Amino acid sequence: MPTNKSTKVPAAASRITMHDIARRANVSLGTVSHVINGKVSVSDEVRARVQKAIDELGYQPNHLSRALRTNRTNLIGMVIPDITNPFFPSVVRGVEDAAFRANYRLLLCNADNDPAKELAYMNDLSSFMPAGIILIPSDNHKLPTLGQYPLVCIDRQPLGWNGDSVTVENFEGGKTAAAHLAQLGHKQIAIVQGPENVSTVGDRVRGFLKELKRRKITISPEYIQASSFDQEGGYLCAMRLLRLVPRPTAIFAANDLIAVGALQAVKASKLRCPQDVSIIGFDGLSVTDFTEPALTSVVQPSYQLGHAAMRLLLSRIEGDTAPPRHIVLETQLKVRDSAQEPPTTRR
Repeated sequence: MPTNKSTKVPAAASRITMHDIARRANVSLGTVSHVINGKVSVSDEVRARVQKAIDELGYQPNHLSRALRTNRTNLIGMVIPDITNPFFPSVVRGVEDAAFRANYRLLLCNADNDPAKELAYMNDLSSFMPAGIILIPSDNHKLPTLGQYPLVCIDRQPLGWNGDSVTVENFEGGKTAAAHLAQLGHKQIAIVQGPENVSTVGDRVRGFLKELKRRKITISPEYIQASSFDQEGGYLCAMRLLRLVPRPTAIFAANDLIAVGALQAVKASKLRCPQDVSIIGFDGLSVTDFTEPALTSVVQPSYQLGHAAMRLLLSRIEGDTAPPRHIVLETQLKVRDSAQEPPTTRR
């Protein structure tokens, strides 16, 4: 018959203190604190002794107690506008990687492109005494004044925001897309621009139109459609554009999801991309490697966007009081198969 073997059960982790660890490792309380918090370097031999004591005792740090002492946790709050948009997970990953390496933990909230929900999450996060917050605003609304924590905005610039931010060259990216289509010979060009209350949309479209104007190419108002930032919106807008006479030979989409919807509209209209209609997107999502055809797109450095924002936030957490910084990352056109010279005859 099987016998029950006695197993030594460690004391409850919540009752283990840093004093217990110091006694077990034969070091000072301050040394234990340095090892746990990682703020001051200690020798590898001492660190190993302290870590061994932590493992043997089953110690778990009490973040709540630490927060009450310091008025700050090791939590970083992050609010994004749409968790279903595949552009944002890469941004979040960049934030999370930089945060984890610095011994901070990320709390992620999804605002569903709703400013009221975004504000509710910002208020909730401030009650957790975060070390800082990173925000991708849902639109151009003005941010309210919330707690006394560092705040960095990514990707989009809220109305009147004078604090730290990390964005990309949306204006230049729009110019690059326009130049590519113009160099291919397109003159009958349409735009599916995305929500007008999002700062990135305005910057991309302004850059696109400025480059076309420089090349003496004009776009009639009916060739500019406002869409939601998703495939359905791109599909519906592109279907309207493809019914116009003359039909556009090229479509610039304000993001890749819109562009994918436009690709679906071209197929549904019994047309071909790029033979009948060229399409250029904006984002550089990995999924566009597998569309048919593979999508030409203005690539944003999404991971670097998040990583740079977290590094900037860490500098503020550590006491940097320099004037607000606005970091702008470059975009790059990735030419694939969805854009070519316009057809010589029009339907």
